[in-house]
Amino acid sequence: MLIALIARDKPGHLETRKANRTAHLAYIDETGAVAQAGPLLDQNGDMVGSLIILDVEDMAAGETWAANDPYNKAGLFEAVELITWKKVVG
Repeated sequence: MLIALIARDKPGHLETRKANRTAHLAYIDETGAVAQAGPLLDQNGDMVGSLIILDVEDMAAGETWAANDPYNKAGLFEAVELITWKKVVG
């Protein structure tokens, strides 16, 4: 099942993102659940959130993955949304 994880950072938390980026990327590598990922950017090109496409068994697995993401554990996110996603192009 593909799930789009859309997360918005808390305002003013760019340093939290930067401080936890290495752990976040390691988590992505370790879990093998991420099909695609990248930061959301503001008009200045600063990172303000994340878009991650998870390839997991079910929504519960997606929720568990999101809960254990080092960014989430560090309190970076203001909001996180998980939506079942269907790949059509690409």
